[in-house]
Amino acid sequence: MSSAIQTENLTKKFRRVEALQGLNLEVPPGAIYALVGPNGAGKTTAIKILMNIFEPTSGRAEVLETDSRQLRGRAFAAIGYVSENQEMPLWMRVGALLEYLRPFYPRWDRDLENELVKQFDLPLDRKLQHLSRGMRMKAALASALAYHPRLIVLDEPFTGLDPLVRDELIESMLECAAEATVLISSHDLGEIESFASHVGYLEQGCLRFSQEMTALSERFREVELTLELPAILPEEMPETWMQTNVSGSAVRFVASSFDAERTNAEISRVFGKARDVTFTPMSLRSIFLAMAKTGRATRTGG
Repeated sequence: MSSAIQTENLTKKFRRVEALQGLNLEVPPGAIYALVGPNGAGKTTAIKILMNIFEPTSGRAEVLETDSRQLRGRAFAAIGYVSENQEMPLWMRVGALLEYLRPFYPRWDRDLENELVKQFDLPLDRKLQHLSRGMRMKAALASALAYHPRLIVLDEPFTGLDPLVRDELIESMLECAAEATVLISSHDLGEIESFASHVGYLEQGCLRFSQEMTALSERFREVELTLELPAILPEEMPETWMQTNVSGSAVRFVASSFDAERTNAEISRVFGKARDVTFTPMSLRSIFLAMAKTGRATRTGG
C-alpha cells in the first residue's frame, strides 16, 4: 500500500461556498499526519469526505485503497474514527456501549479494552450523558482503539479538554499508533508538534504545504538583520519572504523556503550589505500564525 489516504483534485461545494478546492492529500502508511489550519479551512469537511459522511462534489478519495464513497459496513472495522462532536448514545452506560460494539469488530481485543478502561478510569456503570466531555471523549477513543484499527482518524479531539485528559488521550493514541496510520486535525499545535511525523496546512480549502515535520522545521526561519542605513523596502520582494517588517535599520521577516546560502544572497540583493543577520528556527505554532496572517493579509489586500 503506497498511501493510507490519497485524494485527487477533491472539491466540495455547499451551494456557493467552496469548502475544498482541488485537494491533493497523501498520507503514507505508518505516518502520524497532522492536518492544521484556521477555522473554516476545510479540515472537518475533508475528514467527513474520507469517512463517507459527505460525498465530494468532484475528485476522488481513497482510504486504505478503497474509494471513500464505497466505505461502509465491514470497511470500518479497520478504521477508528473520533470527532470533536462525536454522536454517542447518551442513554447507554459505558460498559453497555463497549459490549454493544464488540460483535461489529472481528479484531476486538478484550484485553486491550480492559487496559483502556483502566487507563482512562472509565466508570462502566455510568451513563454517557452523566459524564464530562473529557470522559465521553475517553469512552469514544477507547471504543475506537479496542479493535486495533489500521487507520485512526481524529477530528479536533482535544478541543476544550483539560491538559491531563489531553495527555492521557495522546498517550493512548501513540501506543496504538505503532501498528496504525493516524490522521489528526487539531488546533493544539504545541501538542501536535511533539508527536506528528507529517503536517499539512489547509487554508480556504487549499493545501498550502504537506511535509514531514523535520523538513518543515528546516524550511521556515525567522530572519532578523541590521543594515548600515535605515531600510527601504523595494516594491518587489522575494515570494518566499513573509511578514516583512522594518524599523529603522532593523528588518525582520519569515523565510518560508529557507536555505542559508540562498537567503543570504537574497538579503544582499534586496538590501545590500547587512550585519548581524540571525536565523531562528520556528515552532509549529509560529509557522501556523505566520501562514495564517499572511493569508489574511493577502485576502484583505493588507
